[in-house]
Amino acid sequence: MTKIELTVDGAAVSDDVEPRMLLVQYLREKLGKTGTVIGCDTSNCGACTVHLDGTSVKSCNVLAVQANGRTVTTIEGLADTAEGELHPVQESFRECHGLQCGFCTPGMIMQAVDLLGENPDPTEEEVRLGMEGNLCRCTGYHNIVKSVLHAAEGAKA
Repeated sequence: MTKIELTVDGAAVSDDVEPRMLLVQYLREKLGKTGTVIGCDTSNCGACTVHLDGTSVKSCNVLAVQANGRTVTTIEGLADTAEGELHPVQESFRECHGLQCGFCTPGMIMQAVDLLGENPDPTEEEVRLGMEGNLCRCTGYHNIVKSVLHAAEGAKA
């Protein structure tokens, strides 16, 4: 077992973990952060996307020990739960119907937040390129792209 200390969604946590435990497993099984979805276990789908020190990563491709001393934000950590408000990107996905079954939505939102952090005024093509590592098997991506562009517009206002 290896001791890790990290911050998850603003809370300091400390645990002993198996060195081979994936970050997605740690978040879901040890911390109950089930909004982080296990989709493919091969880093192809992006459903497990979280932020590691502010940058999106596929948590099925990161060991929990690699997060030692770092900050992780999950989909649960985006919303302002004290105020009962969704993150602006979450709100845009809700308003623009950027989901269907919802399985890929947490990863899509986490990727979109990172994309808009790097490029706050993307074109449609830049959104499509920035989201290409996240797969949705239900939609044609139209409303997902629309949601990201809507969030960018809202940030300008």
